[in-house]
Order: sequence, then structure tokens, then C-alpha cells
Amino acid sequence: MRRNLVLCLSFCMAIGTIVCKAAGPGKDSLSKVSTILQDDPIAASLDSLSQLNFFEKGYDVISSPNYHFSADSVPVYSQKEIEDRFSKLDAQSPFGLQYNNIVQDYITMYAVRKRQLTSRVLALGRLYFPMMEQILDRYKMPLELKYLAVVESALNPTACSRTGARGLWQFMYTTGKLYNLGVTSYVDERDDPYKETIAACEYLKFLYGMFGDWQLAIAAYNCGQGEISKAIRRSGGKTNFWAIRPYLPKETQGYVPAFIAVTYVMNYATSLNISPSLVNATYFDVDTVCVHQQLSFSQISSYLNVPMATLSFLNPCYKLGVIPNSTDGNPYTMCLPVSKAGTFVANESKIYSLAKKDTLTSQQIIALQDNSPQVEYYRVKRGEHLSTIANRYHCTVRELKEWNGLASNNVEPGQHLTVYINRSHKGSSSSSSASTVASAKKGKKDYIIQQGDTLWHISQATGVSVAELKKINHFGASYSLTPGTRIKLSSN
Repeated sequence: MRRNLVLCLSFCMAIGTIVCKAAGPGKDSLSKVSTILQDDPIAASLDSLSQLNFFEKGYDVISSPNYHFSADSVPVYSQKEIEDRFSKLDAQSPFGLQYNNIVQDYITMYAVRKRQLTSRVLALGRLYFPMMEQILDRYKMPLELKYLAVVESALNPTACSRTGARGLWQFMYTTGKLYNLGVTSYVDERDDPYKETIAACEYLKFLYGMFGDWQLAIAAYNCGQGEISKAIRRSGGKTNFWAIRPYLPKETQGYVPAFIAVTYVMNYATSLNISPSLVNATYFDVDTVCVHQQLSFSQISSYLNVPMATLSFLNPCYKLGVIPNSTDGNPYTMCLPVSKAGTFVANESKIYSLAKKDTLTSQQIIALQDNSPQVEYYRVKRGEHLSTIANRYHCTVRELKEWNGLASNNVEPGQHLTVYINRSHKGSSSSSSASTVASAKKGKKDYIIQQGDTLWHISQATGVSVAELKKINHFGASYSLTPGTRIKLSSN
């Protein structure tokens, strides 16, 4: 079974904590859950022993500090001490890890100004780095490349840039397609840490083959190989990053120094008095199973007694909270806590049988696919709040936070937000849509609002466009849908 770390956090740069409280069974799920067999205790104990062995062998790298600093202490070291540390790092690396004033500025950023962010990154490193190291080793590439994902996304698998790049490694849509990262109405594989790490390795290997230098390769990863080639020409044919740096785009000028600084901070975090903020899970706490039939997160949560937040956390690539049927014969995968993965395997056929009773029909799936969400990037204006933006786009504050990985309701002027038009981002929308489709019949002259309805759901159920529904019912920009209220479907 392929171990695949696909983890999702409910925040962007400020990384929150996983919801650990178990969700109780749903309305009719007590009888369902009672029929689920428990995982084999011997197999479970072997899993536990194997995890213990891995940690004893060195993956529990962030241990109790050997330096007895106070909690808020920020240690200061002489230039000689820092240079000695860089000499040790450089001796074991093919990257040319030079120390200079530019690199020091980025060390100060990660180790002083953004210490809390770095603390969270250290925690996430225990989730992602073992997976990345295995893939980098498979491609025979330097293991230090895992730190490039820190520069790209602060290890947030749902990070989205203002230009539309996504994931741990920040792939654009077109580049992702080149490296087999599929995007559908249900799935965005750029948010799959395992698959995106493979794509990043293939892309970086291509760039290294082109330039023969790792610093130039990662610079090209940031700005493209064309910009590197132009900078080499403008410098008179020099092929050293620091020599061509003045001819590179401003962002790329800082990209390689930031990578060098992150490499230093990650390796010397303990002596910098930075420790993980909270270790929610590790790579060895999760496992992957193949899913051969469509399942929603709500169904999985009910049958396995796994909180919905945990499923979203572990499976960020499923945009609607639904694991769809595969169309090419290759099943999709689902990441679960180790203790639940064995339970799923032991009860797989039974879970599919139970799920068939409330799975979306093929017609409803087609409706979802034919109405894939329109993505809009919104720039926050001065004085705006999430609530005002939610009203503008007829969505909820919670949806805005989920779409953008926000841990709080605070937004700043100039901040860019991703907004999905006409469809909720999570599986609850699918469930609501299914309920609406089941309860409404096309051709009726009116419709009674159900709990969770949106105009898009009603439009899909009745065949009346959203624009027509607004016009017939005189809905302005601040309309609301109250359950039990009757609205018109026709002006006749």
C-alpha cells in the first residue's frame, strides 16, 4: 500500500490546528457504525511498533532543546559562529550554501521577525519532510530541495498565489498539466502533496539538466528558464547565480538567498530557540487506501467515526468533499489516520453498500461537472471585512475562510482572496444540491426554500436560471433565502 501524505490545513500562512474531537454518528448512522468491524488488533499493534521504530531511527528530529533558553529568548550568534555552521552545511550539500549579508537578512526574517511562522513550519515538516525525502531519494536528487517548499508555500498544501499557483510547490494550472497534475470539477491534484512533490522533482530535474547548477535550477523554478538564459547573456555568459543576480527579476534575486536561509534555520532551529508550535500528526500517523467507488466525506465520517475536519485536513485535493468514481480505471486514494485505514480495508465492500443509498445520482454528478465553479480573485479594499465580501458573492464567511485557508476573520487591504462563484467549496453543498434535486420538480410555478438551499441549487433542480430567479422574485444584491419561504419559478 502506497503511503501518501496528503494533508490539508484550514489556514494559509497562519497554520491552525487539526480538529481532534471525534464527530458523533449522523442522524441515521448509529446502526451503520455498529455494523462496522474493528481493525485486526494484531495488525494494528504491528503498525504501532513500526511507527515507534521509525521515530527511534531519527525522524523525531525536533526534540527537547539542548539549549536552555527562556520561552521568548531570541539567541544572537557571532558572524564567526554562523559562518562555521554554514561551512558544515555546505560541506554536505551540492547547493553552494554561501553566507553573506543578503542571506542574513532572510535568516533574520525566518528566525526573528517570523518566528511563529517558522515554528508552525517545523511542525508541518514532521508531516511532509519524510514523504518529500523518499521521493527526492527516488529521483536521486538532493534532500535539501524539500526546503524549497517552505519558501514557496510555508508548507501549506492549499496555498494559492494571486496569479493562481497552488499547493506546496505552487504549480500554475498549465505547468501542472505538463507534469500530470489533473484538475477537474472534483479534484485538484496540485493540492495533493504527494503527487505535486513528484511533479516538482520532475520539473527541477529538467531544470538542473538544462543549467547543470542547482542554484540556477531553483532560480529557474521561480522565474522560468527563459529569464535565467537572458540573465546569463546580459552578464556576459556567466553561469553563477550571484554573478547573474542583478539581471534577474526582483523576486528571483531574493529566492535563492531565502532558500539558503531556510536551509540554515531548519537545521539549526533548536539553537535558535524555535520549536514546533504544535505537532498534530506525523507522516507515520497516516496511511492511504484506494477508493473504488464514490464516497463523500460525510459518509466516510459517519461510517468510520472520523471528524469531517480531519478528512479535509488529510485530503485537500478533493474540492467538493467527494471522492469521485475514477474514469480511467485507476482508483482515487484517501488518506486516513492509521487506526482508521485498517478499519476501512476490513469493511470496504460494506461501506460501499451503505453509501449507495445516499450517493449522488449520475444525473446530479453530470450537473455538478457541467457547472464547474468559476474562480475569481478578489482584492480586498480598505474598510472591507469577510462579511461584506461574502455578501457581495452570496457565499458565507466560513466558505471564504475555507477557500483561502484563513484561520481568522481578519483581512487586510490589498490582500487577494480566491472566490468560487455559483457553488459551495465543500461537500455540504453537494448534499444540499442532492436534497434540492430530489425535492423539486421541473415545471412547477413555485418552490419552497429548503434548509441549505442556494439559488444555484434551485436553478439546477428546476431548470430556471439564477438570473431569471432573481428577476422573477425581485431579488436585489442583499437577498436572503429563508427555509419555508415560497418563491416563484415563473412570472405567469
